[in-house]
Amino acid sequence: MRVLVVEDERMLADGIAEGLRQEALAVDVAYDGEAALERLGINEYDVVVLDRDLPIVHGDEVCRALVEGGGPVRILMLTAATEVGSRVQGLALGADDYLGKPFAFEELVARVRALGRRSRLAAPPILERAGLRLDPNRREVYRDGRYVGLSRKEFGVLEELLRAAGGVVSAEQLLERVWDENADPFTNVVRMAVMTLRRKLREPQVVETVAGAGYRIR
Repeated sequence: MRVLVVEDERMLADGIAEGLRQEALAVDVAYDGEAALERLGINEYDVVVLDRDLPIVHGDEVCRALVEGGGPVRILMLTAATEVGSRVQGLALGADDYLGKPFAFEELVARVRALGRRSRLAAPPILERAGLRLDPNRREVYRDGRYVGLSRKEFGVLEELLRAAGGVVSAEQLLERVWDENADPFTNVVRMAVMTLRRKLREPQVVETVAGAGYRIR
């Protein structure tokens, strides 16, 4: 899952981003509405964690632009205003969910994951295929009943492959959805992550390389 955090309080934004990365999510950060719109014009996100009171371009305008764009991205709006009227107004703009400050980080993670599932049509909460069972919320993977310990990136790669339900996922798509905008497009991190993932999943191999196209779970 790829997330954009838009928050002008830099310490809060960086803290949210790092916490979400610990949950095996790919996270980019923007500190104002203008920068958010620039990133949204370049990258595809599953969820935008959007502070309402942003400089340069207000969060309401960012929300309107996303809704008018008609894409699958889901919006979790953050604000220090907790009055019912403010919440209703935010939802009326097209936000999918609303969280007042201060908030428990565990609740933020739960809401982001719930919205991420909604951004991908018919994506089940537990992903299963070829003897693999992946639980995104618990960050647990089992193969034929055996627990498999994975790094955050390995987990993210496997989750994307399972979500494809047998379809081919290119290295470029994995780089975009599991890493973030700081990843070097010419690096071999995807190939290395797939290599270690295969080793940890053990024989028989279920991650297949499709020449010239990418990877898939058989």
